Amino acid sequence: MTVLDRFLRYVRYDTQSDESSKTYPSTARQLVLLRDLAQELRDLGLTDAAVDDFGYVMATIPATTTADVPTIGFIAHVDTSPEMPGANVKPLVHRSYDGRDLALPDDPSAVLRLADNPALRDQFGNDIVTASGATLLGADDKAGVAEIVTAAAPEKMSNTRSPSPLTVVPPDPAPAPATVTLLVMSRSPVAAMSSPAPVSVRS
Repeated sequence: MTVLDRFLRYVRYDTQSDESSKTYPSTARQLVLLRDLAQELRDLGLTDAAVDDFGYVMATIPATTTADVPTIGFIAHVDTSPEMPGANVKPLVHRSYDGRDLALPDDPSAVLRLADNPALRDQFGNDIVTASGATLLGADDKAGVAEIVTAAAPEKMSNTRSPSPLTVVPPDPAPAPATVTLLVMSRSPVAAMSSPAPVSVRS
């Protein structure tokens, strides 16, 4: 499964946060994705993957050396901004971007134009993922979660040559046979911010 496959699946989970909440996670619906992520990591062979009552998913990829090396941690979060709807997200993949306008069908007034977003010029030839115009996309930080989980997959780890241990926290992955700790959190360590920026996927 590719990082894009995972990302497109994860953004369909409604994990909108609630700034007025006094609980962790701030909404119970975040636990649905977090529990599924823990199971997905276990299915990938990370047998210690687990989610706690506060919405933290932890998993470990053992080091491939007996040397005394530091543990590397990767962190991401699943909660999305309360400023836009997080339910019924319909991700759209715009293939091989060539500078054309990117229309968002659920809001005819929402069009991403190269003239308004010069940074899009750097994405020529890449696939770009957007929401449909009625919701946020949730790339902050489900893109990080997808990267972490994909990097933790056995076929990825077997191609890496790193002696350090990795701790996988299911929002931010990086391949390495060292000890890796993966941590996926329900809440961002910094204030959530909404952004209209699309996500680019390099082919």
